[in-house]
Amino acid sequence: MKIRLFALAFLTALMMNAQETEAPKFGKGILNLVGKDSTWSMKVAARMQFLTIVDWDNQDGKYIDPQSEFKVRRARLKFEGFAYSPKLEYKLELGLSNDDISGASIYTKNAPRYILDAVVKWHFAKNLQLWFGQTKLPGNRERVISSGNMQFVDRSLLNSRFNIDRDMGIQLHHQFNLSNSFVVKEILAISQGEGRNITTGNIGGHQYTTRLELLPFGEFVGGGDYSGSDLKREETPKLALGVSYDYNNNAVKNRSNQGSYMTNDTGFFETNINTLFIDAMFKYNGFSFMGEYANRDAKDPYAKNSDDTLLLKDGEPVTVQVGNGLNLQAGYLFKTNWEVAGRYTNIAYDKTITGRDIENQYTLGVSKYIVGHKLKVQSDISYLDFGSNDKLMYRLQFDIHF
Repeated sequence: MKIRLFALAFLTALMMNAQETEAPKFGKGILNLVGKDSTWSMKVAARMQFLTIVDWDNQDGKYIDPQSEFKVRRARLKFEGFAYSPKLEYKLELGLSNDDISGASIYTKNAPRYILDAVVKWHFAKNLQLWFGQTKLPGNRERVISSGNMQFVDRSLLNSRFNIDRDMGIQLHHQFNLSNSFVVKEILAISQGEGRNITTGNIGGHQYTTRLELLPFGEFVGGGDYSGSDLKREETPKLALGVSYDYNNNAVKNRSNQGSYMTNDTGFFETNINTLFIDAMFKYNGFSFMGEYANRDAKDPYAKNSDDTLLLKDGEPVTVQVGNGLNLQAGYLFKTNWEVAGRYTNIAYDKTITGRDIENQYTLGVSKYIVGHKLKVQSDISYLDFGSNDKLMYRLQFDIHF
């Protein structure tokens, strides 16, 4: 509660100051400050997403009994700039909605998880950056794309089932040109391996993530390889290919650094978990396509007690969620800034191990971009086939970013 009051007071002070100075254009931040001696800068931004969801379950071939939900999906504050030198950048992002701060546990000192990103980025050599702090790991492309820059109302099932999200550690970023247009980007990360806002120290081993990206036709306009939809209307075809490999040594959660802790009779069950991502982004003249494949396996997917008996929860074995995921989506942006898009997602866990059926989701979306991703209305309808169960889901979301 205190941090929310502080954030409100801080924003009020900034807005009062903004009345006396020239504020940035809409979508460019609430306030952009630069020190008098140019040794620091700070851009302050805020954003909100308001979401409506309606679900219909299939009962005897009829979709009846709609259940609705209205909520603030995301409410965030972001501070970024440089300190001492433009070569030393920083970013701090706080989440204030219930969805943003949920997950309090003994592993977070029973405190809400306000901090999303708290990271410094040191440009210590040409095309080389060293990051330190808590931020997104270089996993699947869809996860690294900001939740404010998505093509649909929310990310796909592949992301929710397989992503490796944020963690605390260090990252090394490098890029170079193979030719005038062919760009290669590399990232190496070493992190704690248990997700964001963990305060109990490292329980298992460490997590190692590496990513390689190829952009054969050059950089996308405005960083469009990490933004949904072709809002820049690329004048020439642009393609980004990426592959990430993540190795979590002695992981103690059932989805690498995500999911539930595998607690047993003496503490935690530990096993090595590997995750592979392959993705692509293509854009040209309003058309966009993104595809992703994910695979997770484990040295021993069955959680066990100290005597090698299976660890059970509600009478069922506790297992690492091993399997594959596929997500394909494409859209076309009309000159009126209306977009239609379609998405297909398939989740195929290893049923022999996890006991979970194949999941398929088919989504059709319509979006109106008023000021790009900074002010937009998005809507989609999905058919979800979860083996013996299926349902329809309709979503409507309004985004505003200052």
